[in-house]
Amino acid sequence: MEAYKNVIIGFGKGGKTLAKLLAKHNEEVLIIEESDQMYGGTCINVGCIPSKLLILQGEKGEPFEQAVLKKDALIGKLRDKNYHMLQDEESATVWTGKASFLNDHELLVKMMDGSERTIKAERIFINTGATSIIPSIDGLTLGKRVVTSKEIMSLDRRPDRLVIIGAGYIGLEYASMFANFGSEVTVIDGRAEFIPREDEDIAAMIYEDMGNQGIKFELDQQLVKVVENPEAVEIHYGNNETKVIEADMVLVATGRKPNTEGLGLENTSIEVSPNGAVMVDEKLQTTTENIWAIGDVKGGLQFTYISLDDYRIIADQLFGDGSRSTNDRAVVPYTVFLTPPLSNVGLTERQVQAEGFKYQVFKQPVAAIPKAQVAEDARGIYKIIVDTETENILGASLYGIESHETINIISLAMKAGISYKVLRDQIFTHPTMAEALNDVLK
Repeated sequence: MEAYKNVIIGFGKGGKTLAKLLAKHNEEVLIIEESDQMYGGTCINVGCIPSKLLILQGEKGEPFEQAVLKKDALIGKLRDKNYHMLQDEESATVWTGKASFLNDHELLVKMMDGSERTIKAERIFINTGATSIIPSIDGLTLGKRVVTSKEIMSLDRRPDRLVIIGAGYIGLEYASMFANFGSEVTVIDGRAEFIPREDEDIAAMIYEDMGNQGIKFELDQQLVKVVENPEAVEIHYGNNETKVIEADMVLVATGRKPNTEGLGLENTSIEVSPNGAVMVDEKLQTTTENIWAIGDVKGGLQFTYISLDDYRIIADQLFGDGSRSTNDRAVVPYTVFLTPPLSNVGLTERQVQAEGFKYQVFKQPVAAIPKAQVAEDARGIYKIIVDTETENILGASLYGIESHETINIISLAMKAGISYKVLRDQIFTHPTMAEALNDVLK
């Protein structure tokens, strides 16, 4: 039986960065990745990087087929770079295969070539990410015309008619993307309220703008069954009366769950949550002393930058003073890359009201920002909520171009406990979207 000091299961952001650090400290580390098409993790190969490239190309009016060629070239380069980043390290080894636990210290690895290897590890880090949830609906099975966000990244031809099941953030991003490429897009969701996590004023504006893109919404509609034919796929949905829509492809965007199936956790003392997430403490240690979990597999926020912060916490335990923890993660911004993008941090107005804060709302239409006029996209609104007693920012919703950049400034101010007046009075370059903070916070 082979023995390793460190074994990392999965080649995602947090795991690969940890592997690099271990190798730099001359610690032996084995990285096990199930697929040779996933070196670097979900974000690089089938997630944020390829999807954002396609979104950008669609906004530019690039034909889908040409955009795909650019995406494939970039992803291929990044995947190769990530593989060699570790494989070329003297103390690091990359295996391609499926790992499963035999017990708390031993793993069975079914290699890509069909062979099997059993290994023993002193420390094990689970970094297997998340996978799409497929609802139990008659006929809703993955195939040629029914895909998730992973498979749709492999398309080389644009679907003329696309139906998206689920109006969550992932579904909306793909709806906006394919509408920009010219697809006829319909989004079906069982909820009556459009993006209920957002304040009504923000949600209403997004709904209108996406409708102007040609996107159709069927809300408060239950999926009944899916019938896949050689030339098309039928989606049956409705409540009292069943409707039928025909499409070239169905994208299932009904959420993601921790990817722990087949991992053999039942053979260990690791505890998991009801949805399969690996349970960890504030230091990301599982209920088994020698095992940690990194990234989406532990549940919670599913962002690449959270996985990177997970790496920092574990690295601090191994080579620092061990003071870092998830307790430091109070302010986390995020962006939904619609056209234009929606970026949020902190509390919504609805949440602020529920928690009983004394607050003030600052709003400004994006049309009032000079840079938006220069960029010829004046859609959207900036909305920032301030605690009137402390002058600290409680939350912000920025819907408009380049909001994914401006939200980071607000996030930093919130984490530092800086008064909103500092941003109001800050000298920003001109013309920029960030300088809108001067005006919106007056």
